[in-house]
Amino acid sequence: MLPITPIATICIVSYLIYKYIIYPAFISPLSKIPNAHLTSPFSPLWILGKRFTEQENRTIHAAHVKHGDIVRLGPNEISVNCVDDGIRTIYSGGFEKWPWYAQFDNFGDVPCMFSTAESKPHSHRRRVIANVYSKTYLQSSPEMLKISQTVVFSRILPILESAAIEQKPVEVLGLNHASTMDFITAFMFGLQNGTNFTQDVSARKQFLAIYEQPRPYRFWFGELPGLKAFLNKFGHILVPKSVQEATNYLDNWTLSRTKAAEKSSATKISDEENIPTTTPIVYNQVHQSTLKNPFPYPQDLQIATELKDHWAAGQETSGITLCYLFHELSRHPDLQSRLRKEFLTLSPTLDYPPSASPPELPSPQSLDALPLLHACLMETLRIHAAIPGPEPRITPSKPTSLAGSPPLPPGVRVSSQPYTLHRRADVFPDPEAWKPERWLEASEGQKAEMGRWFWAFGSGGRMCIGSNFAMQEMKLITAAIYTNYRTHIVDDEGIEQVDAYTAHPRANKLVLKFERVEK
Repeated sequence: MLPITPIATICIVSYLIYKYIIYPAFISPLSKIPNAHLTSPFSPLWILGKRFTEQENRTIHAAHVKHGDIVRLGPNEISVNCVDDGIRTIYSGGFEKWPWYAQFDNFGDVPCMFSTAESKPHSHRRRVIANVYSKTYLQSSPEMLKISQTVVFSRILPILESAAIEQKPVEVLGLNHASTMDFITAFMFGLQNGTNFTQDVSARKQFLAIYEQPRPYRFWFGELPGLKAFLNKFGHILVPKSVQEATNYLDNWTLSRTKAAEKSSATKISDEENIPTTTPIVYNQVHQSTLKNPFPYPQDLQIATELKDHWAAGQETSGITLCYLFHELSRHPDLQSRLRKEFLTLSPTLDYPPSASPPELPSPQSLDALPLLHACLMETLRIHAAIPGPEPRITPSKPTSLAGSPPLPPGVRVSSQPYTLHRRADVFPDPEAWKPERWLEASEGQKAEMGRWFWAFGSGGRMCIGSNFAMQEMKLITAAIYTNYRTHIVDDEGIEQVDAYTAHPRANKLVLKFERVEK
């Protein structure tokens, strides 16, 4: 008879072999799913390594190209690349957010709508806020009109006019972040409380440098928060102290703007000393949401965490998209000419300097209806998605089949990513090429199919709340610029997108020359 200790050792080893090798590789429902890597059934280290080294999106895409619509990334993680039995199932409800999104909490641990894991509290807040981001509201909003007049004609176009006259190149990624930040903060806090980063270059550079501080360390916040928290007890080992200082600065900055908006909301709005003012639209709406559906946090933090998420997402994603749109147009001067002809059909046109004061703008509806502009923007959002990375969810308690898989148990990390959805060759022929004409020449059936696979703003109840705002501001900025100027590339070294959840240019810059168009 074997001694008890060897028997216990054999039992423990046998159990470990079964749990970590035999079950995940041969018995688990996930074992029927193709492996992205030979270690996928046994360890998450492979996919964690890809995330840490910023190779995730392209690696997952390559796995889908090789294996099909569903692949296994780790022992408890899969990726899905299809619409039916894919994103329509995962993102239409029932699949809650993976804890990864907690990295987007603010003020320590105060969730915003985007980072809220559970669908019910998310939907309560969204219902109250969504109205002011609807296309109908934005296209008829006098505040949005005033913001548009101010940011475009008093800030963006004077800078570009000066650059064209002096033949000075312009770094447009930073300018785009500035102008989109001016747009979103004016809509949120009121023009009088928003930024003017378009004109104040020094303040812009300082702010963006602080904003970008946490970027290289996002991996630890999203994938290994427990390890980060544990090691923080012994000092700033994984994440330097400067990251927390930057986070605190942005939190306090948002709180100060929130308090300013609160004050504006309580007083009569009027233009004074040539400073245009508007109602703090989003602040008012978020404030109402906290009254109707209070969270267990101080009210000022409930409001500020939401507003911080809106300005951060609003300036970063739209700034990146405009950067790549301007880059592609600068590579295609013929398209610039065609777009200009389209813009000259607007009434009134967006000529600078304007012939009236305040400047008259074409209706947002007429801008939205321009087919070539829409095609160029859609194609940029497709191939240069600002957020191309995976959106992780967790499988529900009821076993669910995805992309032909066996019923999946609860608690599995599952995601889809725009990077791969937008590169389906059977939906988007020649998928790596920027071809706006695909949106113009396609049949109605083909357009509908491309629309089903288009995922730059997500889908379902968690779809980007600011998508209509982003499209309206980007179309207006593009039309205003290319009505008056041609652009030429001066320096696009490092223009390729980083392989990360949010994908900015690797060099974080794009330098263009602006040439005045003869009337």
